[in-house]
Amino acid sequence: MNLLSIGLTETMKSEFDHLKAEDSLIIGRVALEHKRMYRVWTEHQELLCEISGKFNYQALTREDFPAVGDWVALRPRLEEGKGTILQVLPRKSKFSRKQAGNTSEEQIVAANVDTVFLVNSLNEDFNVRRIERYLLLAWESGANPVIVLSKADLCPNIAEKVTEIEAVTFGGVPIIPISAEKNQGLEQLAPYLEPGKTIALLGSSGVGKSTLTNRLLGEEKQAVKEIRSTDDRGRHTTTHRELVLLPNGSILIDTPGMRELQLWNSTSGLSETFSDIELLASQCKFKDCSHRNEPGCAVTAAVETGMLMSERLSSYNKLQKELAFIERKSDKRAQSEERKKWKKVHNQKNKY
Repeated sequence: MNLLSIGLTETMKSEFDHLKAEDSLIIGRVALEHKRMYRVWTEHQELLCEISGKFNYQALTREDFPAVGDWVALRPRLEEGKGTILQVLPRKSKFSRKQAGNTSEEQIVAANVDTVFLVNSLNEDFNVRRIERYLLLAWESGANPVIVLSKADLCPNIAEKVTEIEAVTFGGVPIIPISAEKNQGLEQLAPYLEPGKTIALLGSSGVGKSTLTNRLLGEEKQAVKEIRSTDDRGRHTTTHRELVLLPNGSILIDTPGMRELQLWNSTSGLSETFSDIELLASQCKFKDCSHRNEPGCAVTAAVETGMLMSERLSSYNKLQKELAFIERKSDKRAQSEERKKWKKVHNQKNKY
């Protein structure tokens, strides 16, 4: 397999050459992850890989382990079709969320992505507040977001929906209505599907990502289920994250639908997504203004005059609280991990 065709850049190649500890190592890209086993694309063949014992010992957090889209240094066993991953190369981008549940662990959804297709359906599942949340994480990832509005054939007022989204993106993010089922509007995605470029397909369950993947592939690779007549929503079909090579040479990371999207350390993403509120906040009388009852608050004044929607301010406050909570939990986790790290070092020294 030609590594350039699956996204290898000169920067990534230089990183590998710099980090390579032995001549037997080769570079590969993680195409599929399953219970700490990895399908890795290499220039020779696809290999089934595990991580080395040293790698596993030194890894402290989920971020340290390989994710779909990562470039890795590995020791191949070509005759077995297997290999051992020794190191993850530095990521140029990563889309992360907080792992579901009460833990404060990061879950990397996709790594080394150029463009994120944020897929939202135009039927009853349409939700501007959810789009704000996806945008926040997309900006934080380092990839460029594109909002893809699916199921356009089921929406009688597309222009109205687009206007609603433009009100929270300020024209800085492409908004593309499509109907993958009817094969409409897909040509507008072409500028982002360049050979060697990686696109992540993200969205809630049942918004039509599998149907879109099939259209881009030109075949029925992904199983697709009809929408439910009871609530006009599709049903979840994709069960894992996977790299898919499209016929035109671009690379797609298809992902399972997200039933919940919890934030993960997205302070800069918050500023990008809510730049209108942050600009107003810079004009408040008090620097620590909470934008609630303080005198001289430019944000609440904008709400009163109708320049800013109260729902948008509520969303901003909610997401800000969520990020502050994650930061507090992450600090405690970081302290715990630091103690574990030094305990490992201490135990290793006592062996000798």
